[in-house]
Amino acid sequence: MDTRDLSIAAMGKALRSGAVTSVQLTQDALARVAAQDGALHAFVLTTGDLALAQAQRADAELNSGSDRGPFHGIPYALKDIYDTANIRTTCHSKLRLHNVPKTNSVVAGRFDAAGAVLLGKLATHEFALGGPSFDLPFPPARNPWNPEHVTGGSSSGSATAIASRMVRMAMGSDTGGSIRGPAAWCGLVGIKPTYGRVSRRGVFPLSWALDHCGPLSRSVEDSVLTLQLLAGHDPYDDASADLPVPDYSADLNKGVKGLRIGIPRDFFIGAAATTHDVLAGLDRTAAQLRDAGAIVEDIALPDYALFGAAGRVIMMAEAFAIHEHDLQTRLLDFGEITANRFVLGATVRSADYLAALRVRRELTEAVSDALTRYDALLCLSALNTAPRFDAPVDALSSGAPMQTIPFNVTGHPAMSVPVGLGSDGLPVGVQIVGRAFQEAMVFRIGRAVETLSGWEGVALPA
Repeated sequence: MDTRDLSIAAMGKALRSGAVTSVQLTQDALARVAAQDGALHAFVLTTGDLALAQAQRADAELNSGSDRGPFHGIPYALKDIYDTANIRTTCHSKLRLHNVPKTNSVVAGRFDAAGAVLLGKLATHEFALGGPSFDLPFPPARNPWNPEHVTGGSSSGSATAIASRMVRMAMGSDTGGSIRGPAAWCGLVGIKPTYGRVSRRGVFPLSWALDHCGPLSRSVEDSVLTLQLLAGHDPYDDASADLPVPDYSADLNKGVKGLRIGIPRDFFIGAAATTHDVLAGLDRTAAQLRDAGAIVEDIALPDYALFGAAGRVIMMAEAFAIHEHDLQTRLLDFGEITANRFVLGATVRSADYLAALRVRRELTEAVSDALTRYDALLCLSALNTAPRFDAPVDALSSGAPMQTIPFNVTGHPAMSVPVGLGSDGLPVGVQIVGRAFQEAMVFRIGRAVETLSGWEGVALPA
C-alpha cells in the first residue's frame, strides 16, 4: 500500500482493518524523511528508534483490542519548541543545543497518551521569531514547491515536512502568524485556535499574550481530528480556558448555505505587497461561497495598521523580557536576525506596552462586534506567494506580507486554507476567522472552501 497520501482517518481505518501496520506507516515515513530531508531541511532531529518502538507498541495494542482513538499508531512531528521528555529541544538555537527536558509539554503528552508515533523535531526560526537565517546550528527549511523559496515562519519545518509528504500533520505555534503563514505559502491547512483553547505549557514562549499552539496539516479533516485531541483546559496554564470542547466534526460537511461572511477588504486592498494572484484567489473563493448559498459582503474593521502596531509592541516587549538575561550575557550566541529583533524590545516603554494592551482590548471588541453580525470573516492569509530566499522579507515590518497578526491580537480562531496556485506555481491561501471558541464554524467553512476550490485535486510537489 502506498501510504504517502493517506489522511489521518484513512490511516486509522487501514490500521484497524489490518491493511497496514503502524510499523509500516512509520517505516514509510522515515524512508521519505531520509530520501528528501537532505535537500529540504525540515527536521533538526529524527527519533527513528523511538518511533519504531512506539509503532510496535501501537500494533500490539490494536491487535489486542486496546484502541486509544484516531491517533493510535499515526506518525506525527513537533516543532522544536515543544518539550519532549528525554529528547533534545533546541528552539533552533545555539543557546539550547544541549537542552534535554525531563518532561513532555502538554501537547506532546496528549499525543503520547493517544498512542501517536513521534518521528522527530522540526526546524523553526530561532526562538520562533528570527529568520530565515543561515548563521544558526541548523539550516532553514525550504519550500517543497520550489526550494529556492521560503516556507514562511516560524513553523517552517512543520510546513516543509507536510508539503513534501513526509508526514500528514505536524504541530506549529502562532504568535503573529507562524502557523497560518507557512500553511498559506506551502499549500496546507493551518489553524490557530482561540487563545486559551490549547495548553501552551512546556512550549518555549515568544509572547505570553499572543502565543497559540495548533496544527498544520494536509486537510481540514486532519486538523479537526488533531484539535479534537488537543483542545481542553489545563489548570497550570494561566491562559487556558475552562470551557467544554465540542465535537468539531459534527457539522463539518454541513456547507455554508445561509451563513453570513464578511470580508475586511480594506485590510489588504491598498497594501503595496498585494498581488493579483492572491486577490483573485480570495475573490474566486467569495464567489464560490455565494454560489453555495452564503451571503458574502465587504465590511469595515479598524485600520490594519492598528492591529499590526499593537501586536508588534506587545510581542517585542514580552520577547525581550523572556530573553533579557541571555541578551545581556550571550548576545553573540543568538543569530544576527534574532538578536536584532529581540533587542528592539528594550526600547519599548511601559507606557507603550500598556497602551498596546488597551488598544488590543478595543480591537478585540471591534472584531467580536463584527462577528455578532457575521458567522465568520474571510480575508487573505498573505499578500503574495512565497518569496525567494534571496529576496528576504522582514516579518515584523509594517509592510510585511502576512495578514495574520490581527487575530493573535484579538485571540479569535483563524485558519488558512489553500485555494489554488498562483501564476508562479506557488500556493495561494485564504484565511477564515470565527467567533471565540467557535472553531467548529471555522472548520465548517474551511471544509466548504477546500471542496469548492478543488484544492483536493491538486497534487503536492513531492
